[in-house]
Amino acid sequence: MRVVPVPVLHDNYSYLVVDETEAVAAVVDCAEVEPMLAAAQQEGVTITSVLSTHHHYDHIGGNDEIAGKIPVRIYGNADDDGRIPSLTDGVREGDTIHVGGLIARPILVPAHTSGHMAYYFEEQRSVFTGDTLFAAGCGRLFEGDPAQMMSSLAKLNALPDSTKVYCGHEYTVKNLEFAATLEPKNKAIADKLAWAGARRRDGQPTVPSTIGSERTTNPFLRTRNQELRESIQERFPDIGDDDEDIFGATRRLKDDF
Repeated sequence: MRVVPVPVLHDNYSYLVVDETEAVAAVVDCAEVEPMLAAAQQEGVTITSVLSTHHHYDHIGGNDEIAGKIPVRIYGNADDDGRIPSLTDGVREGDTIHVGGLIARPILVPAHTSGHMAYYFEEQRSVFTGDTLFAAGCGRLFEGDPAQMMSSLAKLNALPDSTKVYCGHEYTVKNLEFAATLEPKNKAIADKLAWAGARRRDGQPTVPSTIGSERTTNPFLRTRNQELRESIQERFPDIGDDDEDIFGATRRLKDDF
């Protein structure tokens, strides 16, 4: 499997997921069509499917257009039929999706939206997380609450350390800057922030991350960390000690960061 990150819109990523044996590919989150067709032409592959993580326009805005240009299957949460344009194959957690010889497993990860799906290629240790898990961050809670997002993130956090994380936006530097305010003593955060800043100055993407890296740098996977908890409790003296309270306060801080 080869993964080609394709920058689209302002700070989004779409991905071309290539089965090199059969020279076919899936698009993960077709926000814009022409960049994806150009990437497929450059890679010498045929796009056969689109994997939509969730219904927000900056992730599915190109679905109708690509379906009108080429024969593709468009996958997304079956419960989002009507919210995901040109949906041909509604899927649920536990189903499988074939991209040539590659196999993806949808994982239901709601909270950013109620029907948000991640797509996990187990054999290739790669997961496409849309706007649920970012490098050093998570999505806003538009259609869920802290408990639901924590449950969704726990599913992703259960994947092997080496799993590559391909997220939906280039938010890494700002996310790490926020993380550093909560854990100023965390060397992993400082080191990754320096790395990510250098990548962006060179015009390079900061994706993929890995699950292992997220465990050491992502505040939304680190609600049990003592330094983070003390930082949150210092900012919210009346907050409870429950993990959901800490997570919710962390998310509120990030919303205004």
